[in-house]
Amino acid sequence: MIEFPVENEIARTAAQVFAYVTDSNKLAIWQTNTGLRGRGGRRAARPGDARGASRPRRQAARVARQVSEYEPDRTFALHVIEGALPIDAGLTFEPAERGTVVRFTAHGQLTGAMRLAQPLLRRTLKRQFTGHCATIKRVLENDPPAFSPANKRA
Repeated sequence: MIEFPVENEIARTAAQVFAYVTDSNKLAIWQTNTGLRGRGGRRAARPGDARGASRPRRQAARVARQVSEYEPDRTFALHVIEGALPIDAGLTFEPAERGTVVRFTAHGQLTGAMRLAQPLLRRTLKRQFTGHCATIKRVLENDPPAFSPANKRA
């Protein structure tokens, strides 16, 4: 079983962080290790939406995700519908004294020979998503004009 949490506090409102994370046009900024493509347009993701496809660096495999949970400013989750690693991921957004606590969780069960790689994949994925969460924090806290409610298209 691959399962791990990542937690970060971001000095922005839950609405700001949620809007940024669910904007498919921002994915390539904070998930820099993949060539993620959104569905286009400015609409935020909704349950059932395909969440683009990615081609991880140095791999030819495609990964397709579907939005499995969507509660504005509170919860956002993705379910892998196509790809080698059946890892589901979720984010929760909780108001905190200095902004928002973002909790990222991932879980999945590898089968067959891939089970042997679970410990390595768990460490790799946790490091990767810890970096993604740190990037979200850095971008939102250090570049507020790039994401202000009045300038969502930035």
